[in-house]
Amino acid sequence: MDYVKAFIIGGIVCALVQILMEKTKMLPGRIMVLLVCTGAVLGAIGWFEPMKKFAGAGVTVPLLGFGNVLWNGVKEAVNQKGFLGIFSGGLEAGAVGISAALIFGYLSALIFPLKRKM
Repeated sequence: MDYVKAFIIGGIVCALVQILMEKTKMLPGRIMVLLVCTGAVLGAIGWFEPMKKFAGAGVTVPLLGFGNVLWNGVKEAVNQKGFLGIFSGGLEAGAVGISAALIFGYLSALIFPLKRKM
């Protein structure tokens, strides 16, 4: 049943994003930033954890989950380091995901080189 809930909630998130792309003139990059910021705001107001308990990977895998990871990292770093934690916390918490994206993106570029049209 967990897989079904994750699939349905993740599908709803994707459907909402698709509606944004189709009905507005927002560029994909701005929609991605909106999703990350939404995840951070949902974490800040305390709604992300109940959603995560209900839907699991349906909300943690998309960019909403990344925004929540950044929020939790900043919150913990501010508690430990004070004001400077605002700048370091998100990167410390998301370092593994950011590194993986860079490494796999680079490897993909090596394996699948760009074919230029002349």
